[in-house]
Amino acid sequence: MTSGNKTQTDMGVAKAIDTDMYMDDVELAKRLLENAEQNGGKLSNSDIVFALRNLLKMKYYPVAVKYFFDQAELDDFENNVEYKTALKPITFCAYVAASRQGGEVLLGTADKMGCANAKFVMKWKELDDAEIKSHLKYTKDWDQAERFVKTKKRLPEAPLAFATAPLHKAPFTPDIIHGMCDPLQSYHLGNDWNAAFDNHPLQNVMTMNSSICHGCVQCHVVQKFNVTQMCSSSYTAGKTEQGEVNWIMPYKQMEPTIHWMLERTIRDGGVSFPRTGETYPGFDICKLCPFLTFTKPKKKKA
Repeated sequence: MTSGNKTQTDMGVAKAIDTDMYMDDVELAKRLLENAEQNGGKLSNSDIVFALRNLLKMKYYPVAVKYFFDQAELDDFENNVEYKTALKPITFCAYVAASRQGGEVLLGTADKMGCANAKFVMKWKELDDAEIKSHLKYTKDWDQAERFVKTKKRLPEAPLAFATAPLHKAPFTPDIIHGMCDPLQSYHLGNDWNAAFDNHPLQNVMTMNSSICHGCVQCHVVQKFNVTQMCSSSYTAGKTEQGEVNWIMPYKQMEPTIHWMLERTIRDGGVSFPRTGETYPGFDICKLCPFLTFTKPKKKKA
């Protein structure tokens, strides 16, 4: 017998939602992998989002980002996709935030980009004194600021536009995926990426300023997963609230990473690393503390 809530299908026949299954991490992981088997061996974008939300307990939608370099591809997007544009120029991280928290499918263009740092890394402007000056507060002097700015990755060519959307709603094949989570969740994701791609150690890259716009560009250019702190404007502009960090991953690496996470969940009985086999990735109890250990009581004799 299946327990759970009832929903009404289009045919008017009641269909049970197996909420018990959703609450069982191992069974959920098995069902998601069954979905993959029926989908050419790969998880769908919705499967990936569902796994992140229910196993790693991520709050926000991972955001699909695409850079348009081909006019025909951009024309197809504009003619066939329901999307929105910014009323006034805004920052790149504001586009990402609107997709992450509002579920918006957005198209950004150079004239609607209000962040000079983002314009620089996307090659919508060249290096100038204003760009160097914006980094002076982080550095010792002008020469150091100039050298530091020049170390930033830039797109190989200026895109015609870019699009952002929640991964499960993305009407395009993304280039990279941007997410936001707490540091321990990023640790889980980083470990699973390392294992999936036989990589160690994971080298995180932080730049002065432009953490999201540059973080996305860098990920696209070097094709490696990265976890990086917020830049100062990300926090003060109200786009983060609880000290989250950014994670950015090439889209083609997302499915193998989450696929392995599901396999590991089945193997270990849960997704948690702090307490192997537990369900919650942030279980805040020392795994070695003898005072915080639980056991089944002995049965009383009749």
